[in-house]
Amino acid sequence: MMRLGILLAAAALLGACGRTSPPEERANAAAPAASQTPQSTLAALDKRKPLPLLPMMANHQKANMRDHLVAVQEITSALAKDDYAAAEQAAQRLGFSEQMGQMCTHMGAGAPGFTEQALAFHHTADRIAASARRKDHAQALVDLGATLQACTGCHAAWKQEVVDEATWQRLANAPVPASH
Repeated sequence: MMRLGILLAAAALLGACGRTSPPEERANAAAPAASQTPQSTLAALDKRKPLPLLPMMANHQKANMRDHLVAVQEITSALAKDDYAAAEQAAQRLGFSEQMGQMCTHMGAGAPGFTEQALAFHHTADRIAASARRKDHAQALVDLGATLQACTGCHAAWKQEVVDEATWQRLANAPVPASH
């Protein structure tokens, strides 16, 4: 069976070597268009939906994402030690609050569907806190898994797209934040 695999691979390589194209065709295929930048090439490859944000909003969101990762790490460490109070406290940082709801609504104003997905994530974290409060180790782990699934689902669906103020106003149909 292994010999068959080696023979098939060798045949594929030989077949590929037999196909040639003129040097100018090969050069054009390898070089991106002069107007393309590495960033525009990446943007074209990344098929996730854009989440338009002003620069300060994008920076704020990334800081929140890093804190979310710290909270997940703290939850994991606390559950490993059966420290339910610490797990609950860390989960509450991820959980829903009125302030978090307002922030998610504002961040998602230019991207239909983002706010709902973000709020669903925060509500999954509420379940971790409730399980930790009950000292239900197994359920807290299940709830942590659901929260992480919500995290990865959101990151798989959305990418930040930093925009200028005029674009933000047009997409979000909202005034620019007062602190800007």
